[in-house]
Amino acid sequence: MTRVLPFVRPAASQDVPQAVQTLAAAFADYPWTRHTVAADRHVWRIERLQELFLTRFGLPYGRVWVTGDVRAVAVWTTPDTAPPASLGEELDPLVAELTGDRADVSARAEALMAPHRPAGPAWTLQTVAVHPEAQGRGLGSAVLRPGLEAAAQAGLPAYLETSSERNVRFYERLGFAVTARVTLPEGGPLTWSMVRAPSGPH
Repeated sequence: MTRVLPFVRPAASQDVPQAVQTLAAAFADYPWTRHTVAADRHVWRIERLQELFLTRFGLPYGRVWVTGDVRAVAVWTTPDTAPPASLGEELDPLVAELTGDRADVSARAEALMAPHRPAGPAWTLQTVAVHPEAQGRGLGSAVLRPGLEAAAQAGLPAYLETSSERNVRFYERLGFAVTARVTLPEGGPLTWSMVRAPSGPH
């Protein structure tokens, strides 16, 4: 019996509310966000952070794909359209406010991961999520496929970071390889840097 692949399409502005809900549900108990985002009003903070990233970075400057029902979301940044430096300066105070009493921890975590990120052009998977109620249906690999194919067609590596060992195995099946392992200080999680070569899996 032929398996029907989930329908995946580029995201539009009207998808933002549902995409935010999907992302927040998936990241509510994720090790990285638990470590870097304040515990009080935790889910609300994640929702606002994801909304900020989608509306100010992902949609205007990156590539965002969703399944038809927006139960899966993948947000990439690419070398093609870089946001102006002034945007980061504008949003940094908002991000610090939303991370709350974990703002300094979040900044240190980012600084620790920075040396392991690609020095040259690459497609970077900034975030991907499948709503917990829709997991196990192939939505994750489906929503990632367009970005992986676009990176390969451009002859560029794809890069990501994950704080879940289960995710590491999932990404390895998609052709990624671990390039660094970083344990975040102050009780933070082990985080993996992973790269997929332009030629994809062999």
